[in-house]
Amino acid sequence: MSDETDAVAEIRELRVEINGRAIVDGVRLRVLPGTVTALVGASGSGKTTTGLALLGEYPPGARVTGEVRRPGDGPVGYVPQHPAAVLNPARRVGALLHDIARLQVRHLPRAERRAAARERVLNALSDAQLPDAEALLRRHPHQLSGGQQQRVVLAQALLLGARVIVADEPTTGQDALTKSRIVEQLAAVAARGIAVVLLSHDLDVVRALADEVLVMRAGRVVESGPAQRLWTAPRHEWTRRLLDEQRAAPKGGSSTEAGRPVLEVRDLTAVHERRTVVLRAPRLALRPGECLAVVGRSGSGKTTLARCLAGLHRDHDGEILLDGTPLPRSLRHRSRAQLAAVQYVFQDARAAFDEHRPVLHQVARTAVRLRGPDERTATEEAAATLNRLGLPEDLAHRRPGELSGGELQRAALARALLARPRVLICDEVTSGLDTVTRRGILDVLAGLVGEGDDLSLVLITHDLDTARLAHRIAVLDAGELVEQGTAERILTEPQHPFTVSLMETTERLEAGARL
Repeated sequence: MSDETDAVAEIRELRVEINGRAIVDGVRLRVLPGTVTALVGASGSGKTTTGLALLGEYPPGARVTGEVRRPGDGPVGYVPQHPAAVLNPARRVGALLHDIARLQVRHLPRAERRAAARERVLNALSDAQLPDAEALLRRHPHQLSGGQQQRVVLAQALLLGARVIVADEPTTGQDALTKSRIVEQLAAVAARGIAVVLLSHDLDVVRALADEVLVMRAGRVVESGPAQRLWTAPRHEWTRRLLDEQRAAPKGGSSTEAGRPVLEVRDLTAVHERRTVVLRAPRLALRPGECLAVVGRSGSGKTTLARCLAGLHRDHDGEILLDGTPLPRSLRHRSRAQLAAVQYVFQDARAAFDEHRPVLHQVARTAVRLRGPDERTATEEAAATLNRLGLPEDLAHRRPGELSGGELQRAALARALLARPRVLICDEVTSGLDTVTRRGILDVLAGLVGEGDDLSLVLITHDLDTARLAHRIAVLDAGELVEQGTAERILTEPQHPFTVSLMETTERLEAGARL
C-alpha cells in the first residue's frame, strides 16, 4: 500500500447527522491515483453521502464532523446517476463544453484561442469515449441517450482537470453491452492516473472494475479490502449476503400458448416528434397469467413500447388490443375500466409520489379513483396490500421521503394493484436497487404472477438475470423487435446476433472479466 502522501483524496472519521440521526458514521476512505475504489451497499447505506463529501457537498441541515482532505490541484468531478439533471437543457453540448475550455486558453494569443478550445473539447470527448463528436456537439442534452449524457458530464470533469471522479451508479438501467462500455470508459480514465470512486449496487461491474471495495451498511463501513479478497473470502455477514443474493432470481414457469391474449400488439410503429420512427413491433401477445420480459439496450424502444401499452405515448400507428378490443392511444381517452385494467409502475418510484402526503393515503386514492369504494374501505384495502408486499403499517403512514427506494417501489406496486389490473407493466423497477432489495422485489413479482388470478406482467428490463423471472422474452434492438420466444429458448439458444452478443457480454461481466 502506498504511503499517505500518495492519496489524492482522503476521508477520516466522517460523521454526517440529520435531525440527530447518523446517516454516515465513522467512515474512512483513502483514494489513490489511477485506482478504482468502489463503495457498495443497500439503498440508504450512506454511499452517495460519502461520495458527495469528497466534493464538499452534504444534505441540507446536516451536522458534519471528521475530515475530508483533497491535496493537490484539480477539482473532484461528479457523474450523477441521472446526468440530465446537471446539463442545461437549453444549451447545445458544444456550448456547454466550450464554456469550460475557453477559460483554460485565456493565456494564449486571441487568434489561437478558438482552435485551442475546440481541440481541448474534442480531446475530452475522445477521452470520455464519445464517437462522432462533431455531430454530438450540435445536439441538446435531451437529444442524447442516458449513456451519452453521462459521458458528456464525464467530459466536462476531464476538461476541468479533475484528479478524482465520483461516479454515482453509472450503470443503473443499462444493458450488458452498455455496461461493458462504461467499464471500459472508467478503466480508461483510471489508466490516465485519475482516481475513480465508484458508488454502485451492480456487483458485476464492481468486480470487473474495482481495485478496492468498501461495503457499507447503515452508514458504516462493515468490511473493506482488495476486490479479489472480498469476492473470494468475504468476512462480514452482510457482504456474504450481498454476494449470495447477486445471482439469485426466481425462475419463470412454462408458458401456455392456449387461450385468447389479454393484451395484443399488431403492426405497432411509434414515432418521436412526429417524424422519427423509434419502435416497430409487428406482433406481440400477452396471455392471462403470463410474464413477458422485454429486454434490450438503452434506447432500444423498451420504455416506448411500455408507454404505448399504457396510453402514455400516443404518437403511434397500429393497434393495441385488450381482450380483443382496441385501446385508445391516449389514456385521456380510455375509460375508467380501461385505465384500471392496464397499470404502469415507473422506474423512479420516488418521482411518482407526492412528497407531502403519507404513502398509505396515496395508495388508497387509486382504488377510490378507479374502482369507487369509500375512503375507509380503500384505506383498509391499501394497508392490507402494502403489508402483503412487505410494507408494514408504521411505514405506510410515513411520507415518501422517509422510505428507502425498495420500500417505495413496493408502495408503487401496491398502488397499481389497488386498481385490480389485468396487466401490470413494470418499467425497470429493480434497476436502481441493491442485490438484496432487488431479490425481494423479484420474489414479490413472481408471487403476483403465480397467485392464479390471471394477472399478467410486462417486465421491462435491461437485465437478463431479471428476465429469468419471465415465461417469455421479447428482444428489442434499435427500435426493432428482433426476437421473441420462451425464456428458456432465448436464454439458452438465442438466434439473433444482438441477443447472442447480449448473452455473451452478460456472461463476461458475471465472470468479472476486466473488459
